[in-house]
Amino acid sequence: MKIYNTLTKTKEEFKPITPDNITMYVCGPTVYNYIHIGNARSVIAFDTIRRYLEFKGFKVNYVSNFTDVDDKMIAEAQAEHVTVPDLAERYIKAYREDIETLNVEPATTNPRATHEISAIIKFIQKLIAKGYAYESDGDVYYHTKKFKNYGQLSSQNVAELEEGASEHINVEEQKRKEDPIDFALWKRQKEPDEIAWDSPWGKGRPGWHIECSVMATKYLGDTIDIHGGGQDLEFPHHENEIAQSEAATGKKFVHYWMHNGFVTVGTSQEKMSKSLHNFVTVHDLLQKIDPQVLRFFMASVQYRRQINYSSDNLKQAQVILQRFKNTLINVAYRLKDNSESQTSIDLTAAIKKTEQKFISAMDDDFNVQNALSAIYDLLPKINDNVNAKNSDKNALKQVQKNLTKWLAIFGIDTEKLTTSDKQNDDSQVEKLIQEREEARKNKDWAKSDALRAELKQMGVIVEDTPQGTRWLRE
Repeated sequence: MKIYNTLTKTKEEFKPITPDNITMYVCGPTVYNYIHIGNARSVIAFDTIRRYLEFKGFKVNYVSNFTDVDDKMIAEAQAEHVTVPDLAERYIKAYREDIETLNVEPATTNPRATHEISAIIKFIQKLIAKGYAYESDGDVYYHTKKFKNYGQLSSQNVAELEEGASEHINVEEQKRKEDPIDFALWKRQKEPDEIAWDSPWGKGRPGWHIECSVMATKYLGDTIDIHGGGQDLEFPHHENEIAQSEAATGKKFVHYWMHNGFVTVGTSQEKMSKSLHNFVTVHDLLQKIDPQVLRFFMASVQYRRQINYSSDNLKQAQVILQRFKNTLINVAYRLKDNSESQTSIDLTAAIKKTEQKFISAMDDDFNVQNALSAIYDLLPKINDNVNAKNSDKNALKQVQKNLTKWLAIFGIDTEKLTTSDKQNDDSQVEKLIQEREEARKNKDWAKSDALRAELKQMGVIVEDTPQGTRWLRE
């Protein structure tokens, strides 16, 4: 298996630190609002990756944090006249509900920054003791130039960073910093009512970057296999994590850095973000569309590629998912009949070949598009066998099993997928189907065609097979 490592800019053979066990940290949300689908892209991309690693037999220790204190949290809490903890509780609950609806596996651990204050303070003290950090009037800063490899992940030039920072830094902050590119590890309390904790440097709160370094190393160890997040986190967040973590431990922090592409919107393909006010929240979207369609849409694009969000692209995902659904329903229908079974060497060979293509694609940096194409190409052979006079029922049982496990990697629950129509009142459909059957027996083809057309208007597809009539919702 090969993974594209952002640090080395190459695909590398994946070799976990401990055989059969993987440590994986993915940056979680800052919980001051509902997540939008740009945020959900990262959640779904790395859930899909995790599911495939588990499919391969690995045990994955998956940690994803909640940033429940930072400038955005404080500003939103003040605007809503609530406390930061109350705001955090509300949106952590909403986040959990959204990702559960999207069939995202729960993390092994979801640490929260505010629950790790003591560990954060100790970590900062270690950096100060090693000469990588300094206190200045209640703030603590990381001395960036002391870390010789700073900028390696994001290919940033330190001299250019310094010049750019000096142009944007405010005068008051400049007085406290030894260098414009130094970043905050601990921020002093600015107002008496601002959320804060006691520390050796006075009341204050942690900076954003230090939180992830502490939580990643605390729950996964000094060196971890995979660290993931959105492309926008490469710099400065992940760059700063490396500097902090490796300075504190003296060890390599992460073996494989993975970053997912953005979600864009509109013909201009502008990045979706809260700051640009062009976002759609998952909470709102799930009121309008099938969660499995949204999940499939997001999971069916290779994680490093950008996704263009549009109603047309959602509809395309829905059409493909419907094709998988129809095939599964057809297979289940055929397996229930009492006809004889006849071995199909072609279908058995096609299933085996599809599995090989699927694994080969996913082993190539999780190329989900090629993996899904391999499955999709198998569907005509499956349906041909379903419609044959004597199907290969053993092969169809294997198809059923394989489609279920393959689609599960993309977060699709095939049981829910194939039974979702049963939530509808089917009595009227069954009545029309029975009337059509009577018309066909009486060779009243005009009435039969009229009833088929009426069913079509109701979103029902009628199929006449050697085993009888069956119907599906579009």
